[in-house]
Amino acid sequence: MDMEGFARRALADSDEKSVQKSLQEKILEFKDISPEQAGQMAKAVLDEVKYTLKIENHPDESLKNLINYPKSGVGMGEMGVGSRGAGDFFVHRQIAEIVKSSHTDAFINPTAQDDGGVVKAPAGADEVYITTAVDGIHSRLSEYPFLGGFHVARASMRDVCVMGSQPVALLSDLHLADDGEVAKLFDYTAGVCAVSELTGVPLVAGSTLRVGGDMVLGDRLVSAVGSVGISPYPPTARKRAEAGDVILLTEGSGGGTITTTALYHGLFDVVWETMDISFIQASEAILRAGLLPKVHAMTDVTNGGLRGDAHEISQTTGLGMAFWEDEIRQQINPKVLGMLESLDIDPLGVSVDSLMIIATEDVASEVENVVSNSGVKIGQIGEVDDTGIPRLISDHGETELKPLFREAAYTKIKKFVGDVHPEDFEEMKQKVEKAAQEAIAKKDQIVARIRKND
Repeated sequence: MDMEGFARRALADSDEKSVQKSLQEKILEFKDISPEQAGQMAKAVLDEVKYTLKIENHPDESLKNLINYPKSGVGMGEMGVGSRGAGDFFVHRQIAEIVKSSHTDAFINPTAQDDGGVVKAPAGADEVYITTAVDGIHSRLSEYPFLGGFHVARASMRDVCVMGSQPVALLSDLHLADDGEVAKLFDYTAGVCAVSELTGVPLVAGSTLRVGGDMVLGDRLVSAVGSVGISPYPPTARKRAEAGDVILLTEGSGGGTITTTALYHGLFDVVWETMDISFIQASEAILRAGLLPKVHAMTDVTNGGLRGDAHEISQTTGLGMAFWEDEIRQQINPKVLGMLESLDIDPLGVSVDSLMIIATEDVASEVENVVSNSGVKIGQIGEVDDTGIPRLISDHGETELKPLFREAAYTKIKKFVGDVHPEDFEEMKQKVEKAAQEAIAKKDQIVARIRKND
């Protein structure tokens, strides 16, 4: 429960006395303290929030601009942010525009909508490409810290691997709310370290804090794991795909999304299917065989499933792709596929954590051999062409592969929320884009002022 957020919203419509009383009651739901102590705590929260609200009456407009932020009037849930669909992709493109506006140099930056970012080592050094990636814990795994840590560490390493880099270090950022059980920190870290031990990649740094400090009650766990990788070769970024290339896919058993689906439908046995490092094994096999320089592109089937990845690759390259449904189904773990179908969840709309490789036909054949020999199942699922449209080919004909507004609903609450484009989606996009442009303008003004003062 966010006390500060509650106080800010409530003070806009109610008098301070009634807000303090409501907040006192909410605090008592979480804290084993006396009503008097809860009242004092509520008053302290309100006093702090009231001080911050005084900025609206400050005469310095530039200071007000610094402290406040431009509003879009669109909520995260409304826009589908984090739900790996059309709304989420749009917001990420706005974030990429803000990054682009900084005019800093990167070999691969967020505008490419790729899995990781890449910088080249400074001139004078050996030619080395440094890849970084960060992933956040699946929001529904707060009560399952080991699983959350395991899957977020694996996801972060995966994003480095698909850029053609060898992971060399992990970093962990962990936030647990004020009432959280301290042991969650240890269980989560053990999950991260399980991946570290299995892959030989050390966890070298991190941070541990509370969610919202004293202002957030409850036991919610949020975290992220970052990975660093190096390679002597240019990255296998999506933009290198070419018409005529073959598309390969390794067997996917899922990660955080599939684990969440299994847990919240009581299908616990499926959780074990997700506990592997086959993705990293496949990547390392390609690396050891010296095939990375020949591979045009690699990606992981995660954000929004194959629908999302196909859309992003097509948007980035301008190319089209033909995918064969039967071959795709063969590359999904049978137990995972069975669960998805029994729950009426689109297997192409969720993260199954497969490795997708795009290469010329002769290179693809070599890749299939080395990956199969590493013990990971792999097969051809499609081809790249110049149509500009990603398509699914099945017994029922050919259909365009489009991302949903949100990824396929894989829990009951997601089914309730739905995945249909809102009627005012275009209007929402305009508001969000305007807020992003205002953020860029604010950044530019503040940078100019700091430089002037220096």
